[in-house]
Amino acid sequence: MKKLVLAAVVCSFLASCSQKDEKADIVVENYTVTSPVVVDTFLHTDYVAEINAVQNVEIRARLKGYLEKIYIDEGKYVQQGQVLFSINNPELKEEVVKAKAIVRSMLTELKAAELDLNNVKKLVDKNVVSKTELELAQNKVELASAKVEEAQANESFAKIKLTYTQIKAPFSGLVNRIPNKPGSLIEDGTLLTTISKNDEVFAYFDVSEKEYLDYADNLKTQKTASPQVTLLLANGEEHDFKGRIETSEGEIDQSTGNIAFRARFANPEKILKHGASGKVRLLQRYRNAMLIPQKATFEIQDRIYVYVIDNKNKVKSRAIKTTKRLPHFYIVDSGLSIDDRIIYDGIQNVKEGMLVNPQFLTMSKIAKELSKNDSIK
Repeated sequence: MKKLVLAAVVCSFLASCSQKDEKADIVVENYTVTSPVVVDTFLHTDYVAEINAVQNVEIRARLKGYLEKIYIDEGKYVQQGQVLFSINNPELKEEVVKAKAIVRSMLTELKAAELDLNNVKKLVDKNVVSKTELELAQNKVELASAKVEEAQANESFAKIKLTYTQIKAPFSGLVNRIPNKPGSLIEDGTLLTTISKNDEVFAYFDVSEKEYLDYADNLKTQKTASPQVTLLLANGEEHDFKGRIETSEGEIDQSTGNIAFRARFANPEKILKHGASGKVRLLQRYRNAMLIPQKATFEIQDRIYVYVIDNKNKVKSRAIKTTKRLPHFYIVDSGLSIDDRIIYDGIQNVKEGMLVNPQFLTMSKIAKELSKNDSIK
């Protein structure tokens, strides 16, 4: 009996030692953890933009002839009304001379008809001729007067056509390429050059229907979106002047689901050219946005996950949904609360269900660390 009791005591002791050895084998590693933070923040979105001059027109010939002289050069700034080209067409001068001669002839006929009318009136007063002759004389005067008006209109038209030989700038702006040289045969409608008035420019960019509705709602109700925008040039530099969203198209493109916005930018130094490209940066404010570091996330099959630590310091993965991406951070739409603790550093070594020793790091310190690294780069 004593042997049995002794054996039981020994077994119990050995079992206790075995459990202690198993617990001693469990290694709890230190991991930096943090919690989501809720803040009001601004987020910018870049949209590819097409830059157009406020005015950009084609200068075309309005008559046939030879390009006699070019008074300007490509890329130069011209003033409104300045002569750009002259076209040689001697026939137009002859037409003006002919039209003047016809006017003089018609005036002579009118004077003769008026003299006849006066003579007929005198004869009618003396009862020498009937009133029918008077009416005929009056009709001749009216016909001659109509011919004079027609001849004068033809003369004015000939003079107007003659002015087409001098092509002037419709407004002040920059001259584009000049494809034809002096002596070239010009047809009616031939493109001579284009002129761009780019003291100000338009930037056209497309946004999705959802972004348009969000922007309109924020601008109207909460005033969290600003119509003021920034223009990024093709070299990545910001344009010196801020722009302003003026309007949007009246329809959503059914093929793309986008709608075009138009922003206006000042361009006093004429740096921006018609047809240039760039990006419009639209700033939008987010209220009560929940932020987590991108470093604390990982992706599996296009879904974003984080490692959450429970009250027993046990690790469990959790899927989250994000709204927008900021530099180094995500805006979380769902899946987390501000009380959750997530692993921030070393997630590549973390396994589901493992125990960790959390070392808490505030989000403000993380932000400072990330911004410091950016400045070093």
